[in-house]
Amino acid sequence: MELFFVLYFSTAMSLLGIPKGHCASIIGGKESIPHSRPFMALIKGNVYCGGTLVKQSWVLTAAHCNLGTNPEVILGAHSLSKKEESQQIFKLAKFVPYPCFSWETNDNDIMLLQLNGTAKLNQYVKTIKLPDTYNDIKAGTQCLVAGWGITHNKDKRASDTLHEVNVTIFERSFCNGRKHYNSNPVVTMNMVCAGDKKGRKDTCKGDSGGPLICKGEQRGITSFGKPSKCGSVQYPGVYTRLTKTHLLWIKKTIGGD
Repeated sequence: MELFFVLYFSTAMSLLGIPKGHCASIIGGKESIPHSRPFMALIKGNVYCGGTLVKQSWVLTAAHCNLGTNPEVILGAHSLSKKEESQQIFKLAKFVPYPCFSWETNDNDIMLLQLNGTAKLNQYVKTIKLPDTYNDIKAGTQCLVAGWGITHNKDKRASDTLHEVNVTIFERSFCNGRKHYNSNPVVTMNMVCAGDKKGRKDTCKGDSGGPLICKGEQRGITSFGKPSKCGSVQYPGVYTRLTKTHLLWIKKTIGGD
């Protein structure tokens, strides 16, 4: 039954015209120190996506990620090509997209994945801290993004190792302006946009679902950008902002304390 729903979800993505490769890797960053981001999850479906471990059997990611029919979630990874003893590999028991996710606008781009087992927490695998506050993220805030996506727009393969970069939060009015997204799509209050005023620092294809971390807390999820324009001044990366409504939904779904 779960397989049917995964297949249905992926088929719906295709019918709605969502590009299968429209996951957002890290532009202008550096390789992470191995296992320094132990909350990171690698999701291997029809495409690569990132995610974060929020509870021992739950991963937070983006709703638009194309899971395919037999996805895997890998915890404790740094390299995609090496067999690392630190890795813990799971299938999915179920997936739960946020009920108000919009394919057309990318609003509320959140999904929870329940693993078919319980992660063993150790120095390589840990849960991430979610926000204690529901406040908006102020423009000018420095945040960190990480993922295994491509590191140059023309790359055809994901990065073999986890990369990260610091980005700056911009005003929504800046990103919705005529010189940028021009409100197509609109960067809503459920989103934030971030990058670098000179370009060169961004997420890209393969990074979707990964975390936007500000002051030690996950405040957002990598959602979308302009295809083939990663790191451009004109089109900063856009991230789902974890609002009060989202956080209450997460807590209810995973059985928060």
